Amino acid sequence: MTALALELCCTMMKDKRHHSYAGVVVKERVLPQALVLVKSPLLQGQALQTLQGFFTALVQSASTSFDILLDALLSTARGSSSGGGPASKQAFHSVAQCAAVLCLAAPDAKCSSIVSMLINSVENSLGQDATQLLSLLCLGEIGRRKDLHSHINLEGVIIRSFQSPSEEIKSAASYALGNIAVGNLSKYLTFILSQIDNQSKLQYLLLHSLKEVIARQSTDDAGKVDFKGTDVQKILALLFTHCQSEEEGIRNVVAECLGKLAILEPGKLVPALKERTLSSSAFTRATVVIAIKYTIVDRPQPIDMHIKPCIDSFLMLIRDEDRHVRRAAVSALSTAAHNKAVLVKDLLPALLPLLYDQTVIKKELIRTVDLGPFKHTVDDGLELRKGAFECVDTLLDNCLDQIDPSSFIDPYLLSGLSDHYDVKMPCHLILSKLAEKCPSAVLAVVDTLVEPLERTVTTKMKPDAVKQEVDRNEDMIRSALRAIESLNRISGDASSRFKAFMNNVVKSGPLAERYNAVRHESDAVVTGDIMDMS
Repeated sequence: MTALALELCCTMMKDKRHHSYAGVVVKERVLPQALVLVKSPLLQGQALQTLQGFFTALVQSASTSFDILLDALLSTARGSSSGGGPASKQAFHSVAQCAAVLCLAAPDAKCSSIVSMLINSVENSLGQDATQLLSLLCLGEIGRRKDLHSHINLEGVIIRSFQSPSEEIKSAASYALGNIAVGNLSKYLTFILSQIDNQSKLQYLLLHSLKEVIARQSTDDAGKVDFKGTDVQKILALLFTHCQSEEEGIRNVVAECLGKLAILEPGKLVPALKERTLSSSAFTRATVVIAIKYTIVDRPQPIDMHIKPCIDSFLMLIRDEDRHVRRAAVSALSTAAHNKAVLVKDLLPALLPLLYDQTVIKKELIRTVDLGPFKHTVDDGLELRKGAFECVDTLLDNCLDQIDPSSFIDPYLLSGLSDHYDVKMPCHLILSKLAEKCPSAVLAVVDTLVEPLERTVTTKMKPDAVKQEVDRNEDMIRSALRAIESLNRISGDASSRFKAFMNNVVKSGPLAERYNAVRHESDAVVTGDIMDMS
C-alpha cells in the first residue's frame, strides 16, 4: 500500500496538467510522512524504491528546493531536537539511498558539490559518528551510480575511516569503498586488490569492500558491474591465496566472495572449488565448502546444474579429519536442505550416518586449560554438535521421507537431550517435531526420554549464579516443557513411567505454573492453525 500511494503521488507530480498544484499539496501533506517513513527499520524492497522516486519527483515538480529537501532528508538520520535521537541502522541506509538518487537528479555541478561536501564531512566529523556514518553511506550510494574519480584521493579519505574506533564507521567505510569501486572498476578495483595485499591489518574490511563489488554484479541493475576476464583472474588469485588465512573472519569473507563469484562464473569457479577440496590445507578445504554454501540460494540459478553433479565432493568432507572442515560441511548440508533439498536428497543415505556421528560427544575434542588458580574445560566439538542437530532439524522439514526416526532418536537424540545447553535447545525442537510427524517412533522410546528431560526441568542453579545463567536455565526449562507437552499430546495410554513423571514432576510442585503457561501457548498455536485451515 505504501508503494502504491507513493506511486500515485509521483504520477500526479509528473502530470503536466496539474503537476504544480499536486507538488504543493504533496509537499505539505505527504512529505512530512515520507520523512517519517524513511526512518522505519521495516522499509525495504518496492516501498524503498518507490520512495526514492518520490523524492526525485518532488524536486522535479519545482515545488520543493533541492537544498531544503536534501537537508531535511539527511537530518532525519542524524537526529534533531524535534525528531529525537539518531535513527536506526537500517534508516541510515534508506536515507543514503534516497539522498543518492536525489543528487543524481540534480545538475552535474550540484551533484559534484554535494559529493565534495560529503567528503569534507567524512574528514572533519571526528567524534560525530552519525554525521560521519551517513556521509560514508551517501558516498557509497552515489559512487555506485556515478563515477567519482574526479574527486582527488577519495579512496584515501575512505581508507582513513578504516582506523575509526567505531565498528559502524569502519563497516560503512568498507561498504562505501566497495560501492564507489562499482562506478569505476578500472581505478578503484585495482586499488582495493593492491591494498588487500599490502595492508594486512585492513584485509578484513578491504575484503568486505571486494564483496560489495562482486555482489553488485548481479543484484543491482542501477550499479551493475561488468568484470573483465583479467579482473576475474586477479580476484580469484587473491581469494585463493587468502583461503589459508589464520583468521576465521577473513576466511569467511573470502568464502562469501568465492560463492558470489561462482554464481556469476559457474563454469570456471565450480571446478576450481572442487579441485581445492583435495587441498592439504584444512583451512582451504573448509573455505571452499563454505563458498559452495553461498552458491545455494532459494531461487533457481544456472549454477545449480554445475553443482548437482559434484556437490558430494564438498558434502562428503563431513568425514574430514579436521573439525573446522566437518563444521563447514554440516553447515553447507543444512543450507542445501533448506534452500534446494533436491540437490542432496539422493546423497542422504550416505550422509546421514556421517551427520549423526557429528552429534556425539568426542573426548578427543575436550581439553583442559590451566588458568593458574583453577582449570577450565573447553569443548571444541560443541559448535559442531549443535550445528549437526540444527541440520537434522532442517532435514526433518524438507527431507523427512529419507530419515528413519527410530535410528536417530536412540542413541543420538537421547545423547543430545543430556548434552550442553546449546545442544539441548535444538534437541527439544527436534523432539517436538518428531512427536508431531512420527508419533509412533517417539512413543516406542518414550520411557527412555523421561530421564534426560527430568534432569533438565529439575536443574537447580548455584546460589552465586549470575542473572544471565539464571535466564539461560529458565529458557532451557521452558524449551524442555514444550517438548514434554508435545509428548503429552500423543501419549494416550503411555507407560506408567511417563504418566508418573507428568503427574509427580511436571504437573505438580514449582513446575506446574510454568508447564500450564507452555500448554496454553501450545493450545493457542493449535487453535490458530485450525483457524488458518478454515
